[in-house]
Amino acid sequence: MSDTPGDASPRIRQPFARRLPLAAPLRLNRPSDTWFKPALSVVAASAVPHLTLLALGRLDLVMYTMAGSLCALYGHGLPYARRARTVAGVVLSMTAGLAAALVTASLTHSTAVLVAVGALLAATQKAACDAVRIGPPGHVILTFVSSAALFAPQRLGQVPAHLALTLGAGAVAWLVCVGPALIRREGPERRAVARALEAAADRVAEPGPRTRHTAAAAVHGAWQCLVASGRPTPVRRSLERLVVHAETALSDPDRLRAWAALTRARGPVPEPPPAPGTAAELYGIGAERAALRASGGRRAARRTLLRSLGPGSHLLPVAVRTLIGCALAGYLCAALGVGRPYWAIVTAASLYQANTTLTWNRTLQRTLGNLLGVLVFAAVLPLSRTGPLALVLCCLFFSFAAEALITRNYWLGSVAVTPMALLVLEFGGTHPAGELVGERVLDTVLGALAGFLAAALVTNRRAAGRVERALEAAAQARTDAERAYADRDRTGPAGLDRARRALTARLVELREAADIAAGEWWQRALPEQELLAAERAGHRTLAATAQRLGPPVRAPETRRGAVAPAPANGAA
Repeated sequence: MSDTPGDASPRIRQPFARRLPLAAPLRLNRPSDTWFKPALSVVAASAVPHLTLLALGRLDLVMYTMAGSLCALYGHGLPYARRARTVAGVVLSMTAGLAAALVTASLTHSTAVLVAVGALLAATQKAACDAVRIGPPGHVILTFVSSAALFAPQRLGQVPAHLALTLGAGAVAWLVCVGPALIRREGPERRAVARALEAAADRVAEPGPRTRHTAAAAVHGAWQCLVASGRPTPVRRSLERLVVHAETALSDPDRLRAWAALTRARGPVPEPPPAPGTAAELYGIGAERAALRASGGRRAARRTLLRSLGPGSHLLPVAVRTLIGCALAGYLCAALGVGRPYWAIVTAASLYQANTTLTWNRTLQRTLGNLLGVLVFAAVLPLSRTGPLALVLCCLFFSFAAEALITRNYWLGSVAVTPMALLVLEFGGTHPAGELVGERVLDTVLGALAGFLAAALVTNRRAAGRVERALEAAAQARTDAERAYADRDRTGPAGLDRARRALTARLVELREAADIAAGEWWQRALPEQELLAAERAGHRTLAATAQRLGPPVRAPETRRGAVAPAPANGAA
């Protein structure tokens, strides 16, 4: 292969439709280090309105309060300042979706219209959650609530009172999510920095592309968490110094892990020495927050959000898949006589991930979890019908179990989600067990089939285009970082840090785009060699500028159509 700029960069051909795994998607993982936070939060946020309605004898209103209570599942990885805004936004979004569903249900009883509105709401919620990167559980909870409300008996005059119940329960959920700030103000930042230190230790202990990317993503996440946390405090200054050590990754891995353990614990934050070449005091947090507060930074953020929702967005095909798959699932179930096919809509909506391969994984997980969950529901139904309090306690138990298990694997969490969703129907009155079980099995199977069929047939060729744009952005960010370091006397430490953070973000985005495109069907081959060269070059620049050991090694050119060899003295 020639290294001259005129040669086309080699591309690795990939099959149009990849082989789909069967066993790997069902393997259990280690639980999340914060699994108990959403699990306890949703129980606390649900218990208050549930028990209040129980005391008032109005458990038939649980569906409306549960819509607000489920908002407590969001934002647990965010610092409290941003979490407060995020959870408030989720409560308002939940209320808006519920309002649209309730008004529609009160105006028409046409199953065709209700399914169409449900599919449209699901697609809108999917696109919006992906655009703002809301994170787990994403759009699924919003779609579950709005789809169920579409098929609930409703009169137009009842809508304001029902929405008020949702807002009241949402306020309780907001307090539950934000309340721990009074006890441990920097808890989310400490956990994010601890993850960065652990990832950096893994990178030092086992160098390689996987650990390198994981460390870069963890460092980027820790920095973003610090920037969003609020004004700099002594604790956040110490956390910033720890992030710098994670960036340089020069320390002994055991030392990094020891720092991570102390940072995650409740004691004082470790006070590390200044990283090589850095001053004792750092100014990155304040400088980056000032840049974000500037009008230009806000305009750039708004433009990025609008592009992610615009006609050329790579998210649009996934939203179209959601629309078509949910509509198809709903209409199929209605044609087979299911009176309220909302669960088919929810099943289809829950499948859609970033690419077709991940969507297949979720299809297996959701189908297995729902079918097992139906059996669990059948087993606990007699217990739940012993009294209203037993029904409330069963729902709270399965709410906790779902969040406790879902980080091990999605199918395991679905085993608990399914009986919880079916028990909610019991608050409005008892239903024949055989009818509930039979309809839920049919909804699950048809929803999964229709959902994956839409994912397979609706192409997402924009995934490869996103990779190309990410390559260009990474190359530009690398050039900017090298210029900032070469002229560091003028740019200063704050300017150099901003350039380095931008490069880290572009590299994380590049790897994410490449991973998504690699699992997508029906698209052109990816420039694998160019991706590898761009990542190696970017991480080489990061290493050189982070260590402050002299001028950064000039990275190989990665323009379209050229892949130059890496310098002999440049370690990847």
